[in-house]
Parts: sequence; structure tokens; C-alpha cells
Amino acid sequence: MHGKYSKLATLIIEHLGGSKNIISVTHCLTRLRFALKDERKADTFALNNTDGVVTVRQSGGQYMLVIGSHVSEVYDAVIEVGHLEDCSNSPDEIHAQSHSKLHALFNYFISVITTVFTPFLGVFCACGLVKGLMSLLLAVDVLTETSGTYIFLYSLGDSIFYFLPAILGVTSAKKFKLPEIEGLVIGLALVYPNLTDKSFTGGSLFGIPVIMPPSGNYTQSVIPIILAVAFAAWFENKIVKKIVPDAIRQFGIPLVTLFVTFCLTLYIIGPLSSGLTYVLSVLFNTINNISPTLVGGLVGYFWQILVMFGLHWSLAAVALTNLTTSGQDTILVAMTGASFALAGSCMGIMMKTKDQRLKSLAPAAIISGLVGITEPAMYGLTLPKKAPFFRACIISSVAGAILCSLGVKAYRLSGIGILSYPEFVNSDANDVSGTIITIFVTLLCLIVGWVVELICYQDEKKSTSKPQATDLSPELTNVALPIETPKHEVIFSPIMGAIKPLTQVADAVFSSQAIGQGIAIVPTEGKVYSPANGTVTALFSTGHAIGITTDQGAEIIIHIGMDTVQLDGKGFTPVVQQGDSVRTGDLLIEFDIDFIRESGYSLDTPVVITNSETYLDIIPTDVNTVTYGDELITLL
Repeated sequence: MHGKYSKLATLIIEHLGGSKNIISVTHCLTRLRFALKDERKADTFALNNTDGVVTVRQSGGQYMLVIGSHVSEVYDAVIEVGHLEDCSNSPDEIHAQSHSKLHALFNYFISVITTVFTPFLGVFCACGLVKGLMSLLLAVDVLTETSGTYIFLYSLGDSIFYFLPAILGVTSAKKFKLPEIEGLVIGLALVYPNLTDKSFTGGSLFGIPVIMPPSGNYTQSVIPIILAVAFAAWFENKIVKKIVPDAIRQFGIPLVTLFVTFCLTLYIIGPLSSGLTYVLSVLFNTINNISPTLVGGLVGYFWQILVMFGLHWSLAAVALTNLTTSGQDTILVAMTGASFALAGSCMGIMMKTKDQRLKSLAPAAIISGLVGITEPAMYGLTLPKKAPFFRACIISSVAGAILCSLGVKAYRLSGIGILSYPEFVNSDANDVSGTIITIFVTLLCLIVGWVVELICYQDEKKSTSKPQATDLSPELTNVALPIETPKHEVIFSPIMGAIKPLTQVADAVFSSQAIGQGIAIVPTEGKVYSPANGTVTALFSTGHAIGITTDQGAEIIIHIGMDTVQLDGKGFTPVVQQGDSVRTGDLLIEFDIDFIRESGYSLDTPVVITNSETYLDIIPTDVNTVTYGDELITLL
């Protein structure tokens, strides 16, 4: 039995509701991923306070425990202690199982929405910002609707919204394993000019009437194209490929797939999905009309909580439907104060705390919060302390209630945080009052969040008693022990590229430094070399990450890109194996930069010291670029 982790494994299983509550379990380089029969039986509070569990995250039907670089050993212990040999499935299998079909369907829906939007979310917000700025300049009479500048730049901003089905066709094809060009063609067909002409209200196909969506066409729609591509992928992979003769497969397979899918989309998929989202939008707007203050308060309070679980995409889908059907939305209004409240809380914590680690994390969290990226503020500062996070939720709730009660509406999707202000310009009425009100309210959120934490925040009192030994691993029990002798070690750069602060990477687990301090590199060449003499102690099967323990005891994780585990090993070629001894400069992994980038994934590569707590200081380099063998991190 894995003795040094057996107690931790026993506690994990107990707090998850026992072995019988676990459907499946797998792990990546830092996290245990569970699918549970009933997540209500899991004691999240107890798990968050269990030594050896960095934090708990729930998203897309997965209950995840962030463990650290020794996750594979903890995983083995969990399997052995819980007798879960039959539950050790792949990540895809986890999504496929659930005790409740409705629960599984909802989780899968959230997973799909997240996956298909993530590759172009940055461009989506950028175009929305351009569109919003054009509307703002039009409203204040700087531009006119007939000016060339307005027409050209508005076309740039509006293009991604107008042709949204075509873009979603590509990203959905990646998700459902359909040739991307086929997904693109299905999307383009739905927004072909003949179908978007205002004079076209419907017709018949082979004598069967075609019902167009309530908005009149499929431009800017979301759900119809996703369902259409999902059907096309199933239809092609399960049926078409089996019946089309080899002699005509090159054109025969796409011909049958596209023809059947497009017809079925016009007949059934499009009308049903459009009608359903329209009904959902009408229902939400009806509730909002009854009590906009209540809706604003609820959305404002729960928004960041939904973000934690990845469930905010369900409301985002409703918001997009509102914009396409009625031209306005209040969900985007109600959530606006959330990031400002968290940024303000971080300002207060930074000024009040005596913890130098929190002070160093705060500036990046504040800046990120102001532009709407809240993970560093959540996971790095407010959520670990619990009370500041929920105080920020209350401030966001009040802001949402005020904005909605004052009748502020969003008329488009632009950016988030301060970049969201153009959303609230009513270009049809040349009215900028919504933007002015929102700026005032969000500024109040920032100030109130700051003042509240100046008054309420208190550092945790450190215990003066000697830590008691436990039967957990040395890595877990020695965290609180005083360091008797200073260490000194230099970690050399394993990658050639540009330096990026760890706090600025997209993954909150890394940016919050929850699993350790370090630095990130944006690679310019697809090779990873050993940063020190040591042993390969972790090498994930997909090749996207590697763990090394140096001869002097530093535990290092090199994680190539963000969320690249989803590539399932494509683009990565490890040249070493777990357990190999390596010397500084030995080639470890080769990876395809262009493939990773074209697949929609960030190349930000964290280099993290996972046992940072055993050092007096972790000093990253202060240069902007590094090449192989340059001094990257100094450990003291």
C-alpha cells in the first residue's frame, strides 16, 4: 500500500461520500478528477481544509482536487485504498457517465459551450469592443452612419457576430470530431445572403415548409449550429463512412453529410433549438420585467460563484439569445460589478495585510480584475480567505440591483471589466446614459470593496505551537516546519522564449501560485531541455507536462501551454521516460508550436517550484527573454 499517502487517500474518499459515491477517477499533472454519483455528499469545506489538498474545483461534471506534483502517487493511493480499480477511466469517459441523464446532459451542455467559445473568446471580445466604440462615437456625433470610417470599422466589429454560426461551425467541429471545413460550410450556409435577406420569410424545401427562427435568420445564433454540427459528426462517423463506397469517399462522405445535415437543420434542428432559446429568453425577460432589481441582485451575487464552477456559460447563452432576439440584455448588466468588487477587495487586502506573498499577488490580481479576468483575485487572494470573496459577492449583488433598477441595458457584447462600457450605448437612440451610470456604479464597487476590506480584513493568526507530526508524506508534514539551513540552487531555462509573470497566465491554479511559485515562458521553439540535474518524477501520458526533482531537492513542473491536455498527446513528443535520470541541457520533450497555436491553445508555459514553501525565497529572472541554459530561477 502507498503508506505515506494512505491517510490522505482515506480522508479524500471519506469526504467525497465514500467509494460507492465515486463513478470514476483520473488525474492530470496536478489534479485528481472525479465524477461523483451525488456531489452533494462531498464535503467541499472539509476537503479544502485537508492537508495535501491545495484547493477544490467543480466544473463540467468533474469534481477536481488540486494536489500538486505528487498527484500520481496520491491517485495510486486513492485507487488502492478505495478499491477503485474499475473506476480509473479516461477524462472522456468521466463525462460520459452520470447517475442522472438530466444532470449529465446539463454538464455536457456546459462543457460544449465552454469548449466551442474558448478558442475565439479573445477575438470575440475585441470585435465587440470595436463595435461598441463605433456606436459610442456615433452617439456623441463624432461619426455618422454614412461616414467611411464608421462603415469600415463597424464591419470589422460586427463581422464576428454576424458570421457567428460559421465560426462556431469550425470550433464545434473540433469538439465533435467532424472535419472543420464541413462545420464551416454548415455555418456559412445558415448565413448565406439568400437566407438573411429581410424580404425572405421562409419557403419550402422539396415541398416541405421551412420555418425560420423568431429573429428572422440564423445570423448571431449559437445553439442551432452547435446542434447541427453535433448531429453531422455523429451521422458521418456512425453511418456515412460505413455506407459510402471507397471509390467516391473523398467527395461522397461530405456530400451526404452536408446535404442531410443542412436539410435536417432547416426542418427540425434550427426551428426547435431557436424556438427553445427564444422561449427561454422570453421567460427570463418576463421575470426581469416583474422585478429587475431582484434579477440584478441575484445575478450580481452568484456570477463569480458560477464562474468558479464554469456554469456562467449557461447564463451567457441566454444573454446572447437576448441580444439576437430583442437587441438588448440585462444579464451582462447585472454581472458588470463583480470584477470591480473583487479588484477593490484586493486593493484593501494589499494595503491591510502583512503577508508579503499576498502583497506580491495583489497588483496583478487588481489589474486583471479591472479588465474582467477575476481568477487571480478569486483563487489567489479572496477565496482562500473566504470572507473577502463573499463580501465582494454582496457588493456585486447591490451593484447589479442598482444598475437593473435604473434600467441600464446591454446592446452588444464587447469586452469585460472596463472594456465592457461600450456595451451600454444605445446607438439607435444615441443614448450614452447607460455607460455613464455603469462607470459611476462600477467605480463605487471598486471603492466600497477597497474600504470594506480596509475595515474588515484580518490576517490569520499564526500558531506559535510546534507542529505535530502526522503519518502523511514528508512533503505534506514539513510545510509548517522551520527551515534550519538556507538552500541555494539555480534553475536554468528549459525553453527559449519570452518571459511572462506567472500571475498573468490564464490558468488560475498557476496564476494564483496555489501549487508553487515560479515563472512562465512563451516559447519560440518547440523544445524542452532539462533545467537541472535530477530525475524525471512525473511525465503525463499526453506529453504536455513533465515533473523533475533535482539532485538538490527542488521539485519542478514544466507545463507546456494552457489546457493542452485536451490535445490528447497530439503535437507532443517526449524523448525521456518517467524515472530517467537527466542532466542539465538534456532534451526532454519536443512539441509543435504551430499546431498548438492553430488548435486554439495558449502557449504560456509555467515553470513552477512545487515545494516553494521549503525555500526562504524564490527569485525569478528579471530579463525579458531567455534561451536554453540561461539562469531562470534562483532558490534560496
